[in-house]
Amino acid sequence: MSEATGVIHDIGYQRYTGPRLGRRQVFGALYGHGLRTVFGLGRSAKAKIFPWLVVAVVTVVAAGLTAVRSQIGQVVLTYAQFADAMSWLVIFFVAVAAPELVSRDLRSGVLPLYFSRPLPRGDYALAKLAALITALWLLLGGPQLVMFLGAAFTTSRGMRGVWDELLDLLPGLLYAGLWAVVFASIGLLVASLTGKRAFAAGGIVAVFLMTTPVVGVLSIMPSRTVNELAFLASPSSLVSGVGTWALGDLLTQGQEGGIPIGGFGPVYAVVALLLVAACVSLLLLRYRKVAAR
Repeated sequence: MSEATGVIHDIGYQRYTGPRLGRRQVFGALYGHGLRTVFGLGRSAKAKIFPWLVVAVVTVVAAGLTAVRSQIGQVVLTYAQFADAMSWLVIFFVAVAAPELVSRDLRSGVLPLYFSRPLPRGDYALAKLAALITALWLLLGGPQLVMFLGAAFTTSRGMRGVWDELLDLLPGLLYAGLWAVVFASIGLLVASLTGKRAFAAGGIVAVFLMTTPVVGVLSIMPSRTVNELAFLASPSSLVSGVGTWALGDLLTQGQEGGIPIGGFGPVYAVVALLLVAACVSLLLLRYRKVAAR
């Protein structure tokens, strides 16, 4: 009987003795990674084409508006109106970005890894939502900053003119934030329902675009009350209704009174708040169910 022989190899495994990061750091890492994902940073060149094309389009439009204003001396679009004008691009941006944030993880089955400690189940969804909201706000707010800088450097009223421009810019940035919160909440909820990115993108576009004819039908009904409440039926017109009520002349300048919402402005604000709250609640519920599988 031969004697057993063996060799012990030290391959360098050691216990981790460094600092253990907690919930806040994990949330921050997910948020940062999600924001980079939306813009294709750290990914292939193909993933960067669409988001940066949209960024280029809105920036060029803002630069063009600034150039025209400097030549004719009149405001073509206010900062708030710019957000309204670019809303159709935001829809398609969300339709591409939201599935990239959540649908890929659903399909690849990596969620159990995310939901292991110390990350609570809801933090994953909230981090992704925060990343998408930030990306949409930057998409609309960045070009507004370009418009502001152009106006500030060409104003003939000195610091008073710069101050007036700043007072116009701040409501525009807040309005861009409203667009971002509403669109991101709806888009991420829809995207979380399927692991197939194509289906998620189609569902997001359908939610935003197929509600528009409903507004058209309700707005021609014989009842004035129904006409003024018709814009609640679509996310885009809902946000515009809130803007018409809250911003007034900043949104309707040069237009024929904006969206005719009558005295229902507070109703539009409440509905927008409830819509966002409902979407976030359903999103959190969705990920509690996913984690339980």
